[in-house]
Amino acid sequence: MSDDVSTASGGRIRSFIERIEQLDQEIADLNEGKKEVFAEAKGEGFDVKILKEIIKLRKQDQDERDEHDTLLDLYMKAMADSEEPLAKAA
Repeated sequence: MSDDVSTASGGRIRSFIERIEQLDQEIADLNEGKKEVFAEAKGEGFDVKILKEIIKLRKQDQDERDEHDTLLDLYMKAMADSEEPLAKAA
């Protein structure tokens, strides 16, 4: 590679790296802001775990939520059914 190409490539690489570093900083700032909002909600008595669960659910479409709920109910029922004979035997 000639020096001109190396210099041009080096400049382009530096540009990509600096843009990625800037985005990383913006992500860190946004995450810090998100942490502050959760702390504020907790300070007002809200359960942060439940808020996070709601956010997770809102990201899913209705079919995904329905499938999740169906499987959760099925598994909970299976566990409850398997506990009954053990409880009676004890």
